Amino acid sequence: MKKVTFWNGVVIALLGSSIGSVGFFALTFLFSEDCAIRLLTSGLAIAYILYLLSNSQERTGRTTVLVAWFILWVMLWVFYPPLILFLVLHVLAIWLIRSLYFYTSLFSSLADLSLNALSLASAFWALHHTGSLFLTFWCFFLVQALFIYIPTGLKNANPKKTDTVNNKSDFKRAYRTAEAAVRKLSTHH
Repeated sequence: MKKVTFWNGVVIALLGSSIGSVGFFALTFLFSEDCAIRLLTSGLAIAYILYLLSNSQERTGRTTVLVAWFILWVMLWVFYPPLILFLVLHVLAIWLIRSLYFYTSLFSSLADLSLNALSLASAFWALHHTGSLFLTFWCFFLVQALFIYIPTGLKNANPKKTDTVNNKSDFKRAYRTAEAAVRKLSTHH
């Protein structure tokens, strides 16, 4: 597993911006602009979620997350909500994945929710002021790269050496007690 860094996020922002702007141009030949932006949003969101899952230390529940994502995706395409709601639900899915796989405290999760709101606002700002999809995706993913600066929570990822020593001595004590109990039971028959 690689450690996620801000510079990884910058690379993801550059890739997402390039793929988003070129993809939109290509997709508008086949679909309406509304449908093209929805396809790009779904594609970039699942790619970003796969990136997050591949860089998470947590290994459980990945299949469930992907199945839930697929169900959300199908429901969004079946019910076809307004574009703003469509975008917000994708951003909330990203937030939920990071909350489940990167944070252990409510504060961190809420800070990430704020970061997601800021990234969405910066994307709308860039689109409104420049009209450039490249800059829209760039602003969104660049702000997303800042998530690594949010504290993960109270969980101690690296136990102290004394904790390991205490655990080993606790185990030895329990083992000796169990051996004594087995000897005592075997001699009373």
